[in-house]
Amino acid sequence: MIHAGIDAGSRAIKIVLTDAATGEVQAAGVVDQGVRQDALATALLERLLAERGLSRKDLSAAVATGYARHSVSAADTTITEITCHACGVRRLMPDARTVIEIGGQDSKLLRLTADGAVRDFAMNDRCAAGTGRFLEMVASRLDATLEELGEMPRRASQPAAISSMCVVFAETEIIGLLAAGTAREDIVAGVQRAIATRVAGMAGGDATPPVALTGGVALIAGIDMALAEALGRPVTTCPDPQMTGALGAALLAGDMA
Repeated sequence: MIHAGIDAGSRAIKIVLTDAATGEVQAAGVVDQGVRQDALATALLERLLAERGLSRKDLSAAVATGYARHSVSAADTTITEITCHACGVRRLMPDARTVIEIGGQDSKLLRLTADGAVRDFAMNDRCAAGTGRFLEMVASRLDATLEELGEMPRRASQPAAISSMCVVFAETEIIGLLAAGTAREDIVAGVQRAIATRVAGMAGGDATPPVALTGGVALIAGIDMALAEALGRPVTTCPDPQMTGALGAALLAGDMA
């Protein structure tokens, strides 16, 4: 039998299938989010099952998490992304005590107990600054891909000062920097530093190591290094960080099967 974790995020839908007996990952996939959220999630689930020679009758439990979790009809129940990310990170990095999750529309900082339970958390969900959506705007303004945003800071000579972390005002700042002839590489280095400083502010000086980085933005090179500099301690990116929430949801599905 199979358990499914469905992370219906704001920018993408991620699904992980785990073996009900061992908890080992059997399949994983991701598709871009869209208007027909339930249809997209259902199609991805059925494709992953079919690729393993399975069907819905082999699915013993499914948990949905993320921004659009209540829209997923295939799920038996929903669990918050905070709990799911903590569970997923616990599987991948058992010693982690602080989790930074940066997604498409929000960012979170979780503090975990020694046994992996969530002690408390801080969350920025009222502004897109410092999230995937913010970086998409930066990439668009700089005529670059998200992958290129990770490469550019390595060639920066002097990170630009990005004083505003409001998306609208930061965009205006970037336009002004470009007009003044500031190198794209310096702008991106400044953006990464500003994001890291904002997350470090969420920590309030309390980011017990080991620190794990997860979420889709963790796929962009350099974010972990910028966070490490801002926090003053090492930051380790989880394996396949975009899938951590879905993995945690699948593992938690085992508790209800």
